[in-house]
Amino acid sequence: MKDENEKPADLKCRTRQFAMRIIRLYSSLPRAVVAQVIGRQMLRAGTSVGAHHREGIRSRSDAEFVSKLEGGLQELEETGYWIELLVDAEIVPEPRLKDLMIEIDELTPILTRCVKKTKQRMG
Repeated sequence: MKDENEKPADLKCRTRQFAMRIIRLYSSLPRAVVAQVIGRQMLRAGTSVGAHHREGIRSRSDAEFVSKLEGGLQELEETGYWIELLVDAEIVPEPRLKDLMIEIDELTPILTRCVKKTKQRMG
């Protein structure tokens, strides 16, 4: 896990890489309806984490920054949910998704620290 001093450019790159991994996972899913429905939900949520982060970087205020990153945190949590369903429905074996779940578990506290730090600064 990265330390709390992770640079925004690193997080920008890391969330983009996360999105690319989600895209590759979706592309490899079976064509069965259930897999595709869950996969599309995961694709939407997983690729929006980085978009929220980038919107936050360009925000006009601390409040807007917090709002965007909290949106990214919600999408990260949702992505984890869809990945869990892929495993529970026996669509994808759990070991194949372990690294993605680890990345979710690492990105969550990083984004949370960014939000908390900004809220503290806001008073």
